[in-house]
Amino acid sequence: MFMEKKVRDKIYTTLFQDGVMVAEKICKRNAGRTHNDVKDVPNLCVIKACQSLTSRGYLKQQFAWRHFYWVLTNEGVEYLREYLNLPAEIVPQTMKKAPKIVNDRPRGGGRVGLPTQAYSQDNRDAYRREKDANVGPGEGNFSFRGAGRGKQ
Repeated sequence: MFMEKKVRDKIYTTLFQDGVMVAEKICKRNAGRTHNDVKDVPNLCVIKACQSLTSRGYLKQQFAWRHFYWVLTNEGVEYLREYLNLPAEIVPQTMKKAPKIVNDRPRGGGRVGLPTQAYSQDNRDAYRREKDANVGPGEGNFSFRGAGRGKQ
């Protein structure tokens, strides 16, 4: 497919910056639609440019739910770096290491609000004795006179 150099450059620049590209499959209703990520470029041009790079082994392609997903390979990064005349220090977003997140929360496997000591059988028995002592006379005798069918 014939494509202007400035359109191809826009696609390649966006692809190199992000490291990934997504495009919806062409159908009748979105045939002339522009691409969301690349401004003023038809969706068809993005698909065809990425298909070309995929056939040369510079991209990996995945298709799911009417969308194409492309990811740059290492060879693709080198190719686009040469094509766009970029220095070796510049890498796509997907190849940058994420900064470590410092977590100041205390670590532990216990439940929130409970003391850190392990609950043993003695603690459970003491709790049950205390609970039974708090029940007054007449409070422990429960009866249920159901509101369902049958005799009342």
